[in-house]
Amino acid sequence: MTGSAHSKSRMINGTYEETRMRVTIGRRTAVTAALAVIGAAGLTAAFGPAFSPAAWAHGPTRQKVRESIEISAPPAKVWAAISNFQDMSWLPPVTKTTGEKGNEVGATRTLTLQGGATVEEELYKYEPEMQSYSYRITKVDVKVLPVTNYSSTLTVSPAPDGKSKLEWAGAFYRGFPNNDPPPELNDEAAKTAVSGLYKTGLEALKKKIESGS
Repeated sequence: MTGSAHSKSRMINGTYEETRMRVTIGRRTAVTAALAVIGAAGLTAAFGPAFSPAAWAHGPTRQKVRESIEISAPPAKVWAAISNFQDMSWLPPVTKTTGEKGNEVGATRTLTLQGGATVEEELYKYEPEMQSYSYRITKVDVKVLPVTNYSSTLTVSPAPDGKSKLEWAGAFYRGFPNNDPPPELNDEAAKTAVSGLYKTGLEALKKKIESGS
């Protein structure tokens, strides 16, 4: 084959490959646009659960719970009641608290609950000037509290008329770390359990402080 023929062959092949690439890119763009228009709900309806948002998920998402209560006492008094990391006696399910290092960052405590179950926790932030501290759970049976990677913060702040606001906020993952969790270990179960715990603790502390007990 002559040099001219070789040249023409390369040009033809090159044009063919370029055209095929453009067609492929065009098809992909069209599919992407269609997916954006149809949306997740449309795909689920058209193709079934395999195309649902849950099926696309790569595991659980971090959940958050925040509860607060107003207490008829000055902030200093409320802070004094909760500031000792080694004393969680104000939380009704807790029957005993043991630990090490007091209120130092890195301090640990073990809460013994009614029935004998235990929760191990670690203090990672302590700010008395802000009347706040943060801790994480390092060990707990999900049958006791259906969460994983749990961290929490307690904060006291002033409220009108010399009162105080006590806020308890937590972030965590559900007790079952993979997709398709059983009902007792799903996101809703985790949020319900934590919210219930916070409300119980805040109400008990309010009653204790306001009654002077």
